[in-house]
Amino acid sequence: MTAVRQDTLWKRFLEPIFGVLLDREAIQQADKQIDWEKECDRLTTPHFIYPEYYQLQNFHGIEGGYLNKVAATTYDPITRYALPPNEDWIREAAIAAIAGQPESILDLGCGTGSMALHLKRAFPEAKVTGLDLSPYMLAIADYKSQQAGLDIHWQHGKAEATPLRDRSFDLIMVALLFHETPPEITRAILRECFRLLSEGGQIIVSDGNQKNLRHVEWVSNIFEEPYLQDYLANTIEADLGAAGFAAVQSQDVWWANQVTRANKPVKSI
Repeated sequence: MTAVRQDTLWKRFLEPIFGVLLDREAIQQADKQIDWEKECDRLTTPHFIYPEYYQLQNFHGIEGGYLNKVAATTYDPITRYALPPNEDWIREAAIAAIAGQPESILDLGCGTGSMALHLKRAFPEAKVTGLDLSPYMLAIADYKSQQAGLDIHWQHGKAEATPLRDRSFDLIMVALLFHETPPEITRAILRECFRLLSEGGQIIVSDGNQKNLRHVEWVSNIFEEPYLQDYLANTIEADLGAAGFAAVQSQDVWWANQVTRANKPVKSI
């Protein structure tokens, strides 16, 4: 398992800078509005066992990774600055890659729900589900969707082994997830996506640009991403093809990001 360095650039230089930029008032407001114990109990799948790759790693310089309220309340303010040049532009580029009008959408690894909210606004008639491993992140996602008046179903679970039915979605969005999973888990998630999609359904993957960031080692050091270099060493196009997807196409988005689209083939009669 990849170890997390304790002397990263994030800890030494950027954490104090982000600390100044964070909207402390908004973070405190969300923290006060959420009954963390009640909401996490409500959102957590009973008898759930967290995978080692997730619970034994630090992400973004936070001890314990995403399984605490500090990670949940600071994720959105930090992401605003960590997705250059503009977080909304990156998310909108992913949505622009969607073909047609999907009716059932899964945001896999939804985090605090930002992409799920974008998807619901873009396709208001669609049923949108967000799934994530952290009940703390889901608590923020649920709070945000209630504040926005958007009906989104939140599901606790592993992206590589969901409790969802076969062929139950015609669109799966995977945004900012694969740089945080080991390669074997990435491939397992894509196989799960293939199972969950209806024939002809589409998958959109939005994440860091594997080609352009491949040799930029300091990115891993800054943001304490234990699996980022593994992600950059692979190609999502090859992983999608190995999972059975077809018509795989990628495009660069503002140099540091990429959006990849693929379809689950329709079986010939």
